Amino acid sequence: MSLRADDMTDLCFLDREDGEKLAYRQAAGAGPGIVWVGGFRSDMEGTKAAFVADWAARKGRACLRFDYYAHGGSTGDFAKGTLTRWLDDALTAFDRLSTGKQIVVGSSMGGWISNLLVRARPERVAGVIWLAPAPDFTEGLIWDLMAEEVRREVMDKGQWLYTSEDESYPITRALIESGRKHLVLDRPLKVSFPVRILHGMADRDVPWRRTLKLVETLEGDVRVTFLKNSEHRLSSPADIKLLEQTLDALAEEIGA
Repeated sequence: MSLRADDMTDLCFLDREDGEKLAYRQAAGAGPGIVWVGGFRSDMEGTKAAFVADWAARKGRACLRFDYYAHGGSTGDFAKGTLTRWLDDALTAFDRLSTGKQIVVGSSMGGWISNLLVRARPERVAGVIWLAPAPDFTEGLIWDLMAEEVRREVMDKGQWLYTSEDESYPITRALIESGRKHLVLDRPLKVSFPVRILHGMADRDVPWRRTLKLVETLEGDVRVTFLKNSEHRLSSPADIKLLEQTLDALAEEIGA
């Protein structure tokens, strides 16, 4: 029986300057390594993150996963989380825990944050895979869709509690305002590394047409695959198989 990556990597913590702790799992191996950048309210133990780590382990490749502030195993108060803070978490983990060239895999909000990451560290990027990327989602998928009275509550009271059948969490003024400082859909990005994007056309959280807007900002080796019947999580066996094929092909293309 083969071991999963979680069986071979300890849960570790990176101390932040403000006393918070960033949870991560790291496996040594050949480069370019893999860095997983997760989504909004997700964690590094999810199906896709675990699969990417398992793939890296099978290939003998280094792999780093981490949880943002107030996500998963990391400490913090979610109501105080912002795009600025989560981007800083990603950059800190990338800089302090990985070395050399990396293949960056970003899911949902992780597509946005890793877009900012590769802009900041292009010399350290060997390739990118974005899974149902959600660039600028705080503006285009939250603020723009809010009723006017909800917007007023966010701005006047500082937050509004989103509630569904499955969960509830605050949407804060700080989150919206920090998102506006990091918008990327109006900023061109010339990439010197291959970018591969997978997006389900049955995605009800991040409409697949947003990926078309993202692609319009990119100049370079960019390929997009739309999956007709796949939803946002991209975690079905068929979705995971395509992710595996994409990882295999990208590794071969960059000669890794």
